[in-house]
Amino acid sequence: MSSELSILGLYGILIMVVILVEVVLALGQYGMPYLASPRDENRPQEGLAGRATRTVLNCAIGMALFAPAILILAAKDAFTGTTLLLAQVFLLARVVYVIVYIVGIPWVRTLSFVVALLCTLVLYFLAL
Repeated sequence: MSSELSILGLYGILIMVVILVEVVLALGQYGMPYLASPRDENRPQEGLAGRATRTVLNCAIGMALFAPAILILAAKDAFTGTTLLLAQVFLLARVVYVIVYIVGIPWVRTLSFVVALLCTLVLYFLAL
């Protein structure tokens, strides 16, 4: 398996870790009875738990954009040193994004988001 596909898998694991962090933070905020309920009253998560929820959603969108580019490159057998570097920078930027979003560092969060998005865009151009 190529390194780019491994990075795709690592990003999937990162998203699962963020989901677990979100659950733990929500558990602390609302308790197990609410989390086990159907949540019909839909209480908004606040603070760290709210930021973790938004991070999960953003990471899912990032995966929806990143995965096709990597899979197209894999199908075309078009991985290069450049695609590997872009995938590595993408993953690093997403790890930074997750951490700084949850702890609440806005400008670094935005920069890491833009870096990851640009890496994904370049991967699409290379895949075409």
